[in-house]
Amino acid sequence: MKRIVTASLCFAAIPATIPSAMAETTAELKQQIEQLKQDYEARTKALEERIEAAENNAVSQPAVATTTKSNSFNPALSLILNGSYFSYSNNPDDYALPGFALGEEAGLKKEGFSLGESEITVSANTDQHWRGQMTLALADEDGETHTELEEAYVETLGLGNGLTVRAGRFFSGIGYLNGKHAHAWNFNDAPLVYRGLFGNQIKQDGLRLNWTLPTDQYIELGLEAGNGQSFPAGGSHGGLGDWAAFAKTGGDIGDSASWQLGLSHYQADDIEGREASTHSFSGDSKLNGLDVVYKWAPNGNAAERSLTLLGEYYKRDESGTIDIDGSGSSSIDADQYGWYAEGIYKFKPHWRAGLRYDRLGSSNSGDNNAILDAAGLLDGGHDPQRSSAMVEWIPSEFSRVRLQYNRDESTPQSDDQLILQYTQALGSHGAHQF
Repeated sequence: MKRIVTASLCFAAIPATIPSAMAETTAELKQQIEQLKQDYEARTKALEERIEAAENNAVSQPAVATTTKSNSFNPALSLILNGSYFSYSNNPDDYALPGFALGEEAGLKKEGFSLGESEITVSANTDQHWRGQMTLALADEDGETHTELEEAYVETLGLGNGLTVRAGRFFSGIGYLNGKHAHAWNFNDAPLVYRGLFGNQIKQDGLRLNWTLPTDQYIELGLEAGNGQSFPAGGSHGGLGDWAAFAKTGGDIGDSASWQLGLSHYQADDIEGREASTHSFSGDSKLNGLDVVYKWAPNGNAAERSLTLLGEYYKRDESGTIDIDGSGSSSIDADQYGWYAEGIYKFKPHWRAGLRYDRLGSSNSGDNNAILDAAGLLDGGHDPQRSSAMVEWIPSEFSRVRLQYNRDESTPQSDDQLILQYTQALGSHGAHQF
């Protein structure tokens, strides 16, 4: 009985102690919350004071200082090392394309080892409206290293509506290969049609307007105007020297394939004294072209296997006068055309092989065939053609070693040509276009 009474007294005492303990705990929590609140308010006030001080400092600085600071020491710099070895069965100094005038850079390279054409590229956004790029080409010619300003232009950013404006020196956007640097080509040398009609590559010193239409299918239109100082214009001009227009469209075929089709027009009027190795030309030149590209890779992933098929066709009409110093002159009405087709197959992750076929044709006439023959503008019943094969090892996207063989029948006497090439990309290097 005594134990029961004692237990009852203990249970009776519990309700009296609980409220007291809870009151003490609640007071402590309130005190801690109040302390946190004070600390938060103090930190918030300090942060507001720092923000206000920073804003006042920014307002006091000139706007030009902010712009200068944002684009200082920020260009992307890249170096392309492109060395080669050339071997021919014929004398490269006697190289010619019957029926076509070769520009200064359209001949064969010297035999033996060569530095080739290496490039230094500097590019950057200058501000929110513009970006700029400059490419210097270094080439080894006759034992001396020559430097050439290959590209130097500014380009707009964010015009909207798919519009872009470029100003300066740049490769023309006509065709497929012309707008790409030579180290990005699938073969070491230019197609014969590029040699015969472009002088290897058409450059513009002027303006370009590009417009990518807001359509589901890719459609791009381009218009260029230049000073006409480069082949195939050349010579001197007053004002507009040459102009070009092009249109490109393309799309996907399922998940594994894609295609692109392009149309191009180039024109130079009133050419004055375009120089070639044997003569000069004055007159008008018009060029029209078609290019088509097909690419395939399993599920669009080209890391393991891929196939690229591409071809270009061009036709040029020229009318004017051919002049040979000390020999006389002749009128000329030139109808020239050419095309090439190539296929590149990536059969292993780091190996590719390719085949290419080139062909040219011409029908030139004038009032003095002796002058045209001396200038090399009569084909003598021979259409230049060439077959090429290459295999290359690509350890990474930054390096390549390529072996190429050409069976060149540009002249009646066939030429066996062997080319060994290495390419190394150092520094920042953007992805190539489609």
